[in-house]
Amino acid sequence: FKGLCQAGLWGCFDEFNRIELPVLSVVAQQVLAITNAKRSSANNFTFPGDSQVISLNTAVGYFITMNPGYAGRQELPENLKVLFRGVTMMVPDREIIMKVKLCSVGYQSFVELARKFCVLYKLCEEQLSKQKHYDFGLRNILSVLRTAGKTKRDNLNDEEEMLLMRTLRDMNLSKLVAQDVPLFLSLLTDLFPDVGMPANGEHPAVTTAMAKAIKDDGLTSLPSWDLKVVQLYETTLVRHGIMTVGPPGSGKSKIIKILQDTLSQVNGIAHKRVRMNPKAIRAEEMFGETDRMSGEWLDGVFAAMWSKFNDRTRKDITWIICDGPVDAVWIENLNTVLDDNKILTLANGDRIPMTDNVKLMFEVEDL
Repeated sequence: FKGLCQAGLWGCFDEFNRIELPVLSVVAQQVLAITNAKRSSANNFTFPGDSQVISLNTAVGYFITMNPGYAGRQELPENLKVLFRGVTMMVPDREIIMKVKLCSVGYQSFVELARKFCVLYKLCEEQLSKQKHYDFGLRNILSVLRTAGKTKRDNLNDEEEMLLMRTLRDMNLSKLVAQDVPLFLSLLTDLFPDVGMPANGEHPAVTTAMAKAIKDDGLTSLPSWDLKVVQLYETTLVRHGIMTVGPPGSGKSKIIKILQDTLSQVNGIAHKRVRMNPKAIRAEEMFGETDRMSGEWLDGVFAAMWSKFNDRTRKDITWIICDGPVDAVWIENLNTVLDDNKILTLANGDRIPMTDNVKLMFEVEDL
C-alpha cells in the first residue's frame, strides 16, 4: 500500500478473500487510513501503528476481486466491506467470445461454427452425467479455441467444420466417463451432419515406441488402455497441468510411466517423474512458512522441488506428480501455476516461473 500511495498507482488484489481473517482486519485499517487521507486531500499521512510519514498521490486506487462462498475463502469483515463499492459480474455471452476468437485464429465461417460450438457445450452441460471434473466453462472453451487455431494453421486447406469437430472431439473425449462417450459423439455428429467422424490423430512414431515400452514393461496391450496413453500424450501437447482421475488399480501410474518411456525413446530426451503426496504434510510445509520463533523463512517441500526442476539449463524433462487427494487448501496455492500466468507465488514474495521442460500432474481417485 505504501508503494501504491507514493507512486499513485492502481493495485488489483486478486482472490482477496483467500487472506486469513486476522490479516484482513489489519488491511481494513490500512485502507481506511488511505481513504480518510484522500477524503481530506492530505499530501501525506501515516498508517496506524507506524510512524513513517508517507506522501500521498491522490491518483491511487485499490481494487479487489473475489469468489464468495466456497472452501478456503473468508467472508469479508463489515469494516472492510464499507470501504469498497461492490460490482457484481454476470456470465458473459460465450458465443460472441467464440466468434471473435475463431475469426482471430483464421476461420472463415466463424459465425456458423461459433453457434455450433456454443450449442454443443450447452447440450453437454444439460445432458451428460454430472461429474465433478467436467468443465464446459470459459477456461475450457479458450483452450479449445487456442488448439483449434493451431489445427487450422497446420491444415490450411482442410475443411473448417472437420477441423473444429476434430478439435472438440479430441480435447473432450479423454475426460468423459465411459457412459457419456456415445452420447457426446452423437451430439457431435448431429451438430456436424455433413462431416463424417474424422480419423483419430495419427502419431506413428509414438504408437510404435509405445508398443515396445508396453512389451518391455511386461504388460499386456489393451486397445482401451492404449487409447488412454495416446489421449494423455495429446493432452500433454496442449496443457501444462494435467489430472489423471480414477480408482486405485486402474493403471494411472502406469499410463504416465509408459508415456514417459515412449517419449524418452521418440525424442531422445530423458523424462523423469518426481512424486510427492501433498496430504502427508501441512500446506505450509508444502509451500514454505515463516518460523514463528526465529522469523526466518523455511522452504516448503513442493517449493524446493519446483525451483530445482524449473530450470531452463536442465537437459531432461520433469513431470512433478502430486499423488494424493486434492483439496481446496493446498491446490488453491497452485492457482497461478495452473492458469495462464504459469508462476508459483510464495508467501515470502518469491515468484518462480514454470519452464517448458516441466509439467504438473495430479493422480487422484476423484474430485
